[in-house]
Amino acid sequence: MFAYLGRETSLLSVAVLLSICFVLINLLQRRNFPSIETENLWASLGNGFHFIWNTKIVLWAISLDLISVLFGGVIVLLPIFAEDILKIGPEGLGYLGAAPSIGALITMIGLTRFPPTHHAWRNMLLAVAGFGVFTLVFAFSNHLWFSLFALAMTGACDSISVVVRQTILQIYPPENMRGRVAALNGMFVSSSNELGAFESGLAAKYMGTIMATVFGGCMTLLAVGLSWLKLQIYLGLISP
Repeated sequence: MFAYLGRETSLLSVAVLLSICFVLINLLQRRNFPSIETENLWASLGNGFHFIWNTKIVLWAISLDLISVLFGGVIVLLPIFAEDILKIGPEGLGYLGAAPSIGALITMIGLTRFPPTHHAWRNMLLAVAGFGVFTLVFAFSNHLWFSLFALAMTGACDSISVVVRQTILQIYPPENMRGRVAALNGMFVSSSNELGAFESGLAAKYMGTIMATVFGGCMTLLAVGLSWLKLQIYLGLISP
């Protein structure tokens, strides 16, 4: 939009979309919730950490997402890919930046019909593994359309992972713990995104852009492998 419609039209469109979101949110029906006893902040956080640490499926779900985002994110490196590797300019950078969201949007629409909650943990492992694989595909791609496809698939895999993780975080915590677990998960997700951007930039400086992306994809696959192994040990299917 910025390239073809100009600055004013692009920013006005963004403002209109945000206004529509604001109206729709305010049209949501209000709900009444039971009152919550005031608790010391640190005690509340401690209880949330304690529950997450002792509920392994919640711990693994959060940890798997944290590691994959921390090492596997390539969004911060897209300007380098657009400028030096794919040589597609600022318009191409816009395409690259939009591709994961387009893949996620299409997948989310499909998930309304085919939810991934049957064999949820298996689906989450496959989704995160797919995220790592398509990160590697993007690292070695020299063609715009192939790169767009790889990025769209990372968004698709990430959306499946998000649905499974959020479902786990809604089901397993008891009602009095659900808010704290959601808040801590939000802290982990937000911090991992920012730290992941720092890690990607640092790795790109010392390893090169492509090798930094390869490293991130490999670390994501390693996290999936370790999670699968720990699950097998936890279920008693293999001995530690």
